[in-house]
Amino acid sequence: MTYLIGWDIGGAHVKVAVIFQEKIIAVQQEPCPLWQGLDKLEHAVQTILENLPRDKNQIHALTMTGELVDLFANRHDGVEQIMKTMSRLLEGFELHIFCGKFGLLPVDNVDENHYEAIASANWLASATLTATHFQNCLFVDIGSTTTDILLCQNGEVAAQGFSDYERLISQELVYTGIVRTPVMAVVQTVLDNDKTVGVMAEYFATMADVYRVTGELLETCDQNLTADGAEKTLEASARRLSRMVGDDFRMEELPRWQAVAQNIRKQQIERIQQSCELMLLNQKLPLIGAGVGRFLVAEIAENLNLPYFDFSTLCLASENLAFNPADCAPAVAVARLLTN
Repeated sequence: MTYLIGWDIGGAHVKVAVIFQEKIIAVQQEPCPLWQGLDKLEHAVQTILENLPRDKNQIHALTMTGELVDLFANRHDGVEQIMKTMSRLLEGFELHIFCGKFGLLPVDNVDENHYEAIASANWLASATLTATHFQNCLFVDIGSTTTDILLCQNGEVAAQGFSDYERLISQELVYTGIVRTPVMAVVQTVLDNDKTVGVMAEYFATMADVYRVTGELLETCDQNLTADGAEKTLEASARRLSRMVGDDFRMEELPRWQAVAQNIRKQQIERIQQSCELMLLNQKLPLIGAGVGRFLVAEIAENLNLPYFDFSTLCLASENLAFNPADCAPAVAVARLLTN
């Protein structure tokens, strides 16, 4: 029997999913600050490989978004270097590359003509798998850094854009997530003690602080450094949020900063919901939630009075996985696509 292994190489994380006998038996995620060098990718991949099955009967599939980091001269350079690095690290195994509209191709069949389609196409893998199951739906993946919003019609992904540039125009890509996104990129003002307060354009806090204060950030998904390099506690996160409005944190005022965090959360979800409504065009379709922030997708579905389904319902999975399959949807998707 063959192990089908899907990889999603991001600019901040490496994610992997392992399928054996049509069942997901492992899902892993390792931090990977790729902008700091390819050695970070090698370390993350080697760490994951140590936990993968030792069986040589494996087929690997790869998708990526990491080509966008400023380590590389341009996206084509990033695609090429990531492919070369992964080919070396997975030497001896059959490797396929997800080439967007062209689907999965053996790495030896990939050339420069495919690079544009390979770049940041992981969303299309997840949405394609979703479309085949739900036929007509809105797929929404809220991750640590970005949000993908894709309309699926008649079993196909009805994407308006394919590159990041095109998708930012269409609002199918909203550059906001629940972990790495700086607070200053989400809000310009917050409501504090019934006063509208301007937010400092400083990297004092991230959305991880917001969701740590609201109690919604899972520890397993909290793999990035804090803005100030300090601890990941409720008190430390509230202190970082207080800096965003030029104030100091005192423990007795914790409810105040919890209210501020809720206001920031409210503004972020409103921004995502606006793009969801734009894609839906008043159609009454179910929302399919993926990513570590999919609890917001469930809330948006409730706000819009629409059905909600979790991406994990698409997959037969073992119990007690390190991560939920929906946390690493693109890795799961490219592994599943190997079965087609």
